[in-house]
Amino acid sequence: MKTELIHTPEGVRDIYGKEYASKLQIQNILHKQISLYGYQDIQTPTFEFFDVFGKEIGTTPAKDLFKFFDSDGNILCLRPDFTPSMARCAAKYFAEETMPLRLCYLGNTFSNTSLLQGKLKETTQMGVELMGDGSVQADGEMIAMLVDALKQTGLKEFQVSIGEIDFFRGICESLSLTKEQEIKVRDYIFNKNFLAAKEYLSSQQIAKENIDIIMKIEDLFGPIDILQEAAKLSNHPLCKKALKRFRQLYEILCAYEVEQYVSFDLSMLSSYHYYTGIIFKVYTFGVGDVIVKGGRYDKLLPYFGKNAPAIGFVIMVDDLLQALRRQKIAVTQKNSPKVIVYDKPYFKEALKLAKEYRSKGISVPLLLWEEAKGKEGYKKFMENLEAEDIQFVTDKKEEM
Repeated sequence: MKTELIHTPEGVRDIYGKEYASKLQIQNILHKQISLYGYQDIQTPTFEFFDVFGKEIGTTPAKDLFKFFDSDGNILCLRPDFTPSMARCAAKYFAEETMPLRLCYLGNTFSNTSLLQGKLKETTQMGVELMGDGSVQADGEMIAMLVDALKQTGLKEFQVSIGEIDFFRGICESLSLTKEQEIKVRDYIFNKNFLAAKEYLSSQQIAKENIDIIMKIEDLFGPIDILQEAAKLSNHPLCKKALKRFRQLYEILCAYEVEQYVSFDLSMLSSYHYYTGIIFKVYTFGVGDVIVKGGRYDKLLPYFGKNAPAIGFVIMVDDLLQALRRQKIAVTQKNSPKVIVYDKPYFKEALKLAKEYRSKGISVPLLLWEEAKGKEGYKKFMENLEAEDIQFVTDKKEEM
């Protein structure tokens, strides 16, 4: 066997044992909480037609996709992002549905880039989409549900930072920036490179006083009070509408009693250009990136043929697990496993005992006693499994 075949390609990894058990447990906790809000499960293909993630959609750049051909010559790609797939699916199967759709998904996404700063090319995501409801109440439900789900995992110290794409668009329109200029500045500000944004605007002969207005966005973050300062920047209808909706959203979050987890950041933008209203990200300790991102994308479904507003978020499961580990928050199983060791003549007795435990929802591995492994070998197995105890069904009468 060639040595290289026992390793994985760059950017992917194997997950097994206790780490994978913790991952499954976290996924179950998140899924249970999301289900309480009436979200139904959906599964979409791991790969789609290339155009589902095309430039017009405003998602991942083509150079960062894993692309390949099918036998008919169609260009396919591994999904880099779930939201366009959800929009495509909703337009296909729920084209005539007028009631809101609440969908929940779980799966892996793929990014074919070497600029991930240590992050993997394959990551697990769990997310939700609320389609057909353009209300601020839908925005509030999304953020409140997210807070509830994260709290259920044991996470205590985290912050949901909320931005508004239309506020930035309103600023740009009020200053008569072209669409090309807006996108360029948006990308700079998304990467928090305000100096580059300022230099670019100067190169475009934008008046200094107008550049100063855009640069003030950098300081508009914090509690709800920052909206008073934001209102001084522009009277553009988009800006006024965005700030009004922010205030309404805050009232709803107070009704849900989750306002202590929320802050506002009007400099927050997104690399996904399909977002149209509020966007939000979750920050916590122990990871170098956000563990959740989401927002409203009212113009994405019409691209696929269904005229409906939508909002959603995605939880980066692997990053959430890393945060829990580094914050020393244990992911515990409801029932710890028990280990049963038996001699061959006592198989039926051991099996009967194991079935009794399993009927109560307790995991039980049955192990045949081997003298060579000895007491310490089975004890080590028990510790690695994090089992509650070990029982011997044998004439050796061994006890831990």
